[in-house]
Amino acid sequence: FFKAVYMCEVERHHPQVFQNQDKESFSHLENPLPAAVGVTYELCAGIVDKPDLSLEEIACEEVLEECGYRVPITHLRRITSYRSGVGVTGSRQTLFYAEVTDEMRTGEGGGQAEEGELIEVVEIPLEESMKFAYDETLPKTMGVIFSFMWFQDNIAPKLPKK
Repeated sequence: FFKAVYMCEVERHHPQVFQNQDKESFSHLENPLPAAVGVTYELCAGIVDKPDLSLEEIACEEVLEECGYRVPITHLRRITSYRSGVGVTGSRQTLFYAEVTDEMRTGEGGGQAEEGELIEVVEIPLEESMKFAYDETLPKTMGVIFSFMWFQDNIAPKLPKK
């Protein structure tokens, strides 16, 4: 759940709420939207805030914490780095690829509740991945779309045909 995503949806559905923006007369929303409109599909990710760890080590920690898979560093494939939120934060993100198996699953994932994380791991079948990527009714980050396109170009062609 992201407040900014939720508030953009509030503005889209109830533009009158933002017509007078001073704090004293900011209008109360009579019929609030469900919290689900602030939920997005995202890649597993984390903040790089541990200077003693490499990006790969942080990525492995995040996969375990958020998704429940213990991925060895040797299983990571660095794809690229790119900028996101350029108008606000200008953050740099590095995208990795890792294949996981049921044997690598050591927990449920879900993130850390004490950090405000409530993560549900979602599996998208390969044959539905590009439909998912382009479905504008499913809110997702550009990183998700890019990763699906990268996978289709670089991994999917090498998979055995059904």
